Formats: sequence, structure tokens, C-alpha cells
Amino acid sequence: MYRDLSQPIETGMQRFPGDPEVSVEPVATADSEGYRVSAIDCGTHTGTHVDAPSHVGLEGAIDGFDVGRFVVNARVVDCTGLDPREPIEPSALPDDDGGEMVLVRTGWDDHWGSPRYLDHPYLTAGAADRCVAAGWSVGLDTLSPDPTPSENAAPGEPEGVPAHRRLLGNGRFVVENLRNLGGLGRCRLFAVPLPIAEGDGSPVRAFARERPQEADAQPR
Repeated sequence: MYRDLSQPIETGMQRFPGDPEVSVEPVATADSEGYRVSAIDCGTHTGTHVDAPSHVGLEGAIDGFDVGRFVVNARVVDCTGLDPREPIEPSALPDDDGGEMVLVRTGWDDHWGSPRYLDHPYLTAGAADRCVAAGWSVGLDTLSPDPTPSENAAPGEPEGVPAHRRLLGNGRFVVENLRNLGGLGRCRLFAVPLPIAEGDGSPVRAFARERPQEADAQPR
């Protein structure tokens, strides 16, 4: 049983502040040309997507990684019930094996398309370091593992993208704007990017297959 974890790509969809607007427009129709073709205009970090290290100025473009790196054993971590812009501390992360990736469920995908979506919880530097030490990449149902700029930003929030830099600078990937994580536990995650030449990221069709806990003891 597979579960779709991706936000649909459509004209006018929500995006990170300052990123290109998204449009999906027909350029040929079945009525006039006898076939359909659409033009997609968007940024590399549109919708559900994966970040490459080059996204934050580090070595490593998206097309330089084997596709197998983006098919991983993962585990959902329940971080729901947090306040807007509340930090996620290391103590919120599991003590045992999370597989190769932890999927941080904040429930913020419920706010997709609204201004509130910008004010999501975020990983502290310590939480990012915990993931690096455990060997985990990170997926989230938010715009970013770091705070997203908004008029509600509070004094004392981290500046820049420290969680990004800690994760991407240490061989971990970041998948953002996931959805539909509720009720999902241990799973096999598929989030394969497009082979964009020298790409700093790519939209993905993220989906998961539930995986029993005892499968962690089997060879991967």
C-alpha cells in the first residue's frame, strides 16, 4: 500500500517567499492541435522537493547523486501540537533507530496555501546536529527546517539557514513540503528528484510504503 506525500503542482500555488511564481498553462490542446502539451514555469524548490547541498552554497548538485540515495527507510516523528514558530529540540527526536531519514510531522500541511503556513515550527541547530550524528536525513511537512521569514518572526530566532547547513553539509538531504504523514510510522520513502543539470534542488513525487518495525532488522 503506497501513500502519496506530495503537494500538487498548480498555477498560483504557495511557495517560499521570494521564489518564482508557479504556472501550469496549456500550449497545445486536443481540440486545436490534436494533442495536449502544457508549459510549467516554476523554481527548483517548488512544492514537495529535495534540497541539494548547492542550495546553501556547498559542493553537491542534485544531478550528481545516485538515484538510490533518494529511496530510504524512514520513520515519522510526531511533533504535532507545537505553536507557530516554536523550535523543535533534540528531545523531540527518537532515541532509537530512525532508519536513514526522519519525517518530522508538525501537522502544518493543514495550513498549506495560507499565510499561517509560513509560521511553522523549525529545527534547532541541536536537533539538526542530532540528526547528523544519528545518520538521518530529514523530511518535513513545512517550508523549511529553518524559520521562514514572515511578519511574525520573533527576536532570538536563528538567522540564516543553520539547520540546512548542518544537514546538507554533512551528507544528509532535506525534503520539504511533505503532506499526509498522519498515521504513517516506519516506511520506505521514495523522493527521487529530476536530473536537473547542476541543480540546487528539484520537485519530487514523494510517496511511501509502510514498513513493519521488524523489517529494520533485515538487510536493506
